[in-house]
Amino acid sequence: MATTFSYSKEEKLKSRKLLEQLFATGKSFNAFPVKVLYLEVEEPLDFPIKIGVGCSSRNFKKATDRNRIKRLMREVYRKNKSFFTENLNEPYIFMFIFMAKEEINNVDLELSL
Repeated sequence: MATTFSYSKEEKLKSRKLLEQLFATGKSFNAFPVKVLYLEVEEPLDFPIKIGVGCSSRNFKKATDRNRIKRLMREVYRKNKSFFTENLNEPYIFMFIFMAKEEINNVDLELSL
């Protein structure tokens, strides 16, 4: 299977039901500056892995800063998607939350994810 470096609509975690389930029963770990929440899903998904990204408005007051960080995290995931998908047999949902107090460059973010 050829690796595609895309981040399509089917890969985005948008379902309120899945998000509530993830925050209620999901497991998490920290890979500073990113906190990762994940959950194995029983029902079939239209894509084997769905991800969402977030950034705290407590640490970044301006929406433009938060949006830039989220855009960088999506880009890092998009470029390294094969690392996530190659070892999964069951459908999973992920949420990446940026936890640092100041912005980080793209290279450091890629290393932490």
